Amino acid sequence: MKTNIILLLLTVLLTSSCKDTQNKITQTSDYDIYLSNPENKSLKKIEADYNFWKTKLKNTPNQYPYLAKIASAESKLFASTGNIDYLKKAEENLVKLNSITNYNNAGYLRSLARNYISQHKFKEALDVLEKAKTNGENLKGTQKMLFDVHLELGNYTEAKDYLTKVKDLSDFGYLIRLSKWSDHKGDLASAIKYLERAQTIAESSQLAEIKQWTYTNLADFYGHDGQIEKSYNNYLKALQLNPDDAYAKKGIAWIVYAHEKNPKEAKRILDRIEAHHQSPDYHLFKAELAEFEGLDEQKNMHLKTYLDEVNNPNYGDMYNVYTSKLLADSNNEKAVQLAKIEVQNRPTPMSYDLLAWSYFNTGKKEKALEIIDTFVANKTFEPEAFFHMAKIYKANGQLQKVANLKNELLESSYELGPVTTKQVSLL
Repeated sequence: MKTNIILLLLTVLLTSSCKDTQNKITQTSDYDIYLSNPENKSLKKIEADYNFWKTKLKNTPNQYPYLAKIASAESKLFASTGNIDYLKKAEENLVKLNSITNYNNAGYLRSLARNYISQHKFKEALDVLEKAKTNGENLKGTQKMLFDVHLELGNYTEAKDYLTKVKDLSDFGYLIRLSKWSDHKGDLASAIKYLERAQTIAESSQLAEIKQWTYTNLADFYGHDGQIEKSYNNYLKALQLNPDDAYAKKGIAWIVYAHEKNPKEAKRILDRIEAHHQSPDYHLFKAELAEFEGLDEQKNMHLKTYLDEVNNPNYGDMYNVYTSKLLADSNNEKAVQLAKIEVQNRPTPMSYDLLAWSYFNTGKKEKALEIIDTFVANKTFEPEAFFHMAKIYKANGQLQKVANLKNELLESSYELGPVTTKQVSLL
């Protein structure tokens, strides 16, 4: 009997060990070199470029095209450091540049539109892109950006029309947009296929920036599709090109947490990222890690830090979605106000989902159901929306719909993360 018990225990331990090995994809030695890098070489290069053009403009103030160079460097500084002040300075210089040229230079207009997109000012971006379209210079480039903005605004008929206008299966810019469109339609397999084609073009071009962008976006799609090892390898490829890519490092931290269930290592990665790059949403990630570990005091500390940081007026509406969800979870009426602003700014199914979730968490379950049925159901394929829908359906007694959604949600456990997946299991 004693021997049987020992054998049983050994079997359990071996099974558990095999399971852990199967889940383990990352190796600290793969990415530690990018975390311990003391010198941000790409940042130094951007700073040198920034100072060069600022000096040129100071010495020859009538050379207004230098403003475009300065704004470009400021945009790169924002991407490298996360400092929102750089993005706002870039906006100021691009507005000044377009004012000087009477909003009649399509290239400068597109640059301003890119800045507005980064700030989630999609209506403002649409306005300047319409001016660029009228100008006509590099019309294909403008039409591609018009697709981007209309997709963000939920103007899907217009987005599809612009996608048709720029159709060219040998063009990188078209393929990445066809991939985005496929993802929007819920066809993740096609989204991956088209982005893989774009990757082939990017790699043959030898342009580091578009290769890096493709690797990180493919990594995201692979993750959504459950191809975690491919996701991890693509984040590593992005870091090989740019060791300071904070987005790729964060992606690896999510794999370590959501797939490998190692919150301590995920937090260590985030701590290293924050030494060189700032972004309020890192604190939301850390709050989730703390919740997973049952550390309520740490969770609340990170949530407070997040709210303090997004209080910076320079962020504008960039973090409304995150903040509304956070406030909704604590039954704060302000969640509804922020969700309404988001619906006004971009009336997409996900914005309406946010509004429904805010109403639901403030006790208005019938209002939430009405919004879900009208604006969200069958209009988005995002797991987060499915989770909100399931909670709202359950509260309104529509249990068969809950059961159908629960099956879908359990297949999206990696994307949702362990904390939300635990809530899914209780539906």
